[in-house]
Amino acid sequence: MDIIFNNYVLQIVTMCCINIIIVLGLNLVSGITGQLSLGHSAFVSIGAFASTLFILKLGMPFWLALPAGALVSAISGFVLGVPILRLRGDYLAIVTLGFCEIIRVLFLNLRITRGALGISGIPHYTTPGIAVTLTIIAIIMMYNIENSRFGLALRSIREDEIASELMGINITRYKIIAFATGSLFAGVGGALYACQITYISPGDFGFMRSFEELCMLVLGGMGSIAGVIAGAVILTSIPEVLRFASEYRMIMYGIALIMIMVFRPQGLFGKIKVNM
Repeated sequence: MDIIFNNYVLQIVTMCCINIIIVLGLNLVSGITGQLSLGHSAFVSIGAFASTLFILKLGMPFWLALPAGALVSAISGFVLGVPILRLRGDYLAIVTLGFCEIIRVLFLNLRITRGALGISGIPHYTTPGIAVTLTIIAIIMMYNIENSRFGLALRSIREDEIASELMGINITRYKIIAFATGSLFAGVGGALYACQITYISPGDFGFMRSFEELCMLVLGGMGSIAGVIAGAVILTSIPEVLRFASEYRMIMYGIALIMIMVFRPQGLFGKIKVNM
């Protein structure tokens, strides 16, 4: 029983770490740069499927397939970012949502991804140690990005794009780099997720997955690394903690979100009020 319990707790810890890495990428785009993205799960799916295919079809070792899958995700973010990041606000959100659905339907119709059946038999390479180590690395990287000149420029864009442009900041270039970097983090999380669950299908990465990631960010606090960690841990753990009340746990989950948004609209650790 102790072994089963310990394995169960370690699985939750691993999933918390994976979600932290994914939401760190979303925080760079939406929290620090101020660009609302509703299609972040598309880049998670690209990283998951790319790394899986590299392992199963090309025989790559995990340590090589993970960065390769993340790189494919980053390139996808860059290619998408070039035409769309001149848009702002609701228009950008709608385009990213559309991209999320395009990727999902594309994977549903590709023979190599086995369509709706998904890909099973993925080797279980993601261990709690690997997940925790990569999470620490991701947090350190994001902290350095946020406190660099690049991060200051992104925060300037978030506060006032016109003023930033007048000060000589190439806002389109900075937003594209931030989008590609956020996609890289999402790709790492996707690769870890695939090798943790050992089965992936396009249905795992639809709009609701993006919405869940956005909830984690908003709950913890947009623009805050501590908020990302808190939001990801809380919303990953609550469904498991409330299993004793399986019939009502989603109601309690919803009530918790409402209470946070009513009494702490900037999130648990955030300083940015959410106006979407």
